[in-house]
Amino acid sequence: MKIHMTSVFVDDQAKAEHFYTEILGFRKKHDVPLGEGARWLTVVSAEEPGGTELLLEPAGHPAVKPYRDALVADGIPLAQFAVDDVRAEYERLTALGVRFTQEPVEMGPVTTAVLDDTCGNLIQLAAAPQETAAG
Repeated sequence: MKIHMTSVFVDDQAKAEHFYTEILGFRKKHDVPLGEGARWLTVVSAEEPGGTELLLEPAGHPAVKPYRDALVADGIPLAQFAVDDVRAEYERLTALGVRFTQEPVEMGPVTTAVLDDTCGNLIQLAAAPQETAAG
């Protein structure tokens, strides 16, 4: 068994598509109209186009707003994305105007940072330290 798809609820799919593709660097995989302005809109890692898809799902269900509001109020990320270098990604994204709620922090062997995806969610970036060859 493996994870094929996961989702994040977004306030505006067009805005989410722009942020997740043009800013974060994901690639659009599926974009299927569902009626009433909703779309089946998925993105994938540019590094793994056949990998796990992220569904940018409309946040219309009544349970979504209180759930996401509570997570954001408590500073809890909805999802975590792996990057090779959190500090470099932080610098790149900050230069593009992305707002971070947590600057890069080392937590034991992992470095993390938390960004606002502009669509109602906090997203954590995480990287484990690079393996080094023992001499």
